Amino acid sequence: MTLSRRDFVRLLALAGAAGMLPLSARAARRIPADPYDLPVFGNLRLLHITDTHAQLNPVYYREPNVNLGLGAARGRAPHLVGQALLDHFGVEPGGLEAHALTYVDYAEQAERLGRVGGFAQLRTLVERLRAERGREATLLLDGGDTWQGSGTAYWTRGRDMVGACNLLGVDVMTGHWEFTYRDAEVIDNIAAFAGDFVAQNVKVREEALFDYRFEDFAGFDEDLGLAFDPYVIREAGGVRVAVIGQAFPYTPIANPSRFIPDWTFGIQEGRLQEIVDRVRERERPALVVLLSHNGMDVDLKLASRVRGIDLILGGHTHDGVPAPQVVDNPGGRTLVTNAGSNGKFLGVMDLDVGPGGLRDFRYRLLPVFSDLIAPDPEMTDYIAGVRAPYRARLEEPLAVAGQTLYRRGNFNGTFDQLICDALRTVKDAEIALSPGFRWGTTLLPGQTITMEHVLDQTCITYPETYRREMTGAELKAILEDVCDNLFNPDPYVQQGGDMVRSGGLDYVCEPGAAIGSRIRSLRLADGTPIEADRRYVVAGWATVGAQAEGEPIWETVATYLRDRERIDIARLETPRLAGVADNPGIADYPGEV
Repeated sequence: MTLSRRDFVRLLALAGAAGMLPLSARAARRIPADPYDLPVFGNLRLLHITDTHAQLNPVYYREPNVNLGLGAARGRAPHLVGQALLDHFGVEPGGLEAHALTYVDYAEQAERLGRVGGFAQLRTLVERLRAERGREATLLLDGGDTWQGSGTAYWTRGRDMVGACNLLGVDVMTGHWEFTYRDAEVIDNIAAFAGDFVAQNVKVREEALFDYRFEDFAGFDEDLGLAFDPYVIREAGGVRVAVIGQAFPYTPIANPSRFIPDWTFGIQEGRLQEIVDRVRERERPALVVLLSHNGMDVDLKLASRVRGIDLILGGHTHDGVPAPQVVDNPGGRTLVTNAGSNGKFLGVMDLDVGPGGLRDFRYRLLPVFSDLIAPDPEMTDYIAGVRAPYRARLEEPLAVAGQTLYRRGNFNGTFDQLICDALRTVKDAEIALSPGFRWGTTLLPGQTITMEHVLDQTCITYPETYRREMTGAELKAILEDVCDNLFNPDPYVQQGGDMVRSGGLDYVCEPGAAIGSRIRSLRLADGTPIEADRRYVVAGWATVGAQAEGEPIWETVATYLRDRERIDIARLETPRLAGVADNPGIADYPGEV
């Protein structure tokens, strides 16, 4: 009998979950006998997920080949890609971990090793790790960006993910894209969430303190003026744990403030120090954890300045970092981690905590390989029920991918290029601009592009497209502004995300130059120089200020795809780079460096 790859994968999942995968098959795929066998250590286990972006089912997800670090961040995690990352962390090339952490030979390795993530697989793994350590000694923490990123999340206003997280058993979470629903929807979702939602840096504007919408909101504290509980105390493994929440500081800048007009954000370093000191004095925890959505560079700076935090479990920048960074500060040291995105990783922090605090730790960033983990039946049924009303629309075939289509990276990915091509073609524009979002899944060559894949790349609550005129000076100003958000030497000024994607526009970018001087030599795709005072027709989407009037971007992309049987990106319009030669945060880049 000849097994198809699909049949083989099914057997592999069953055998892998049972620890019975044949040695020959394991050797061929370089899979250890049990990649999820972790020695029990210490008396407390923290499990960490972040930035799942509503991906209930397994996905493909390619890591970046460009994640530049400049100045003090050069050559430091998370700004390492490919072989440089593997060398830095001592990861053997060719294995499960190497594939999960890098883009190297991505399509070939993904064909062999399969998809990653999936809440049904994640629940199986979480339950196993809880059982091994003891449920009473385990906490599951979610760093946010959970309720957004898929069609079903959009259509249910995030409620599908609230139900999935309740079934998964998330104990504590914080947020970012959660705040791109209306404030009343956020409050309703938090009320339906079985765990605790914490955020010390979200305050209610004074003029809204007596607003009726907050009167019955459990997290609202009128005395502190905070919209949510700043922290929660949990007992686990005989350890008193304080979990402080840090929502994304720049939410009203990076996303529309019109959805949450009564809340203010910010890093709020001073308030955080006050809360840590108060918690240490009043609550007497043995361990203080910051559940953060700052982004890793911000967390590293914060850890060097705020005393009394033992551990930062970070998110937002989607960095899969296999070992914590140990940061010294005036009060001692703080461990800083980041656990990737899209359900691809589960961070496992085993801690030995005594009366005097943290004594030792063991950390593993576990790749969640879907084919190696038997899906949990209850979660499988839940996901099927969530998808049932929308299944026909989600599964609509649109075209076939002629190459790997991906987004993640500081500059254009191939799916970004597809979006820009669609905007220019459908909207009849000279130039296209598309946000540098870090969420979005990957497709392999030969895979059918469905409406679900398009929604995975575009599904936000402000998806409207536009077609308008902009001067050359305005275009340069936009590029300079976003570039500074990405490459400003002060992490507290960076706002996460990647460079705005462009189509029909060539330019040189020098990330290490002074603000206002990073962008030069702008040209149209045909080589014509951009003139500062000339007006150009530009198409784009996702306006943060006033709402645009065009159709949702997914309709534009779907229209473009339906007219084509196969998608081959003729040219990846990524900027030429200057001043970054030999930077370990860039590899296999087509533009000159």
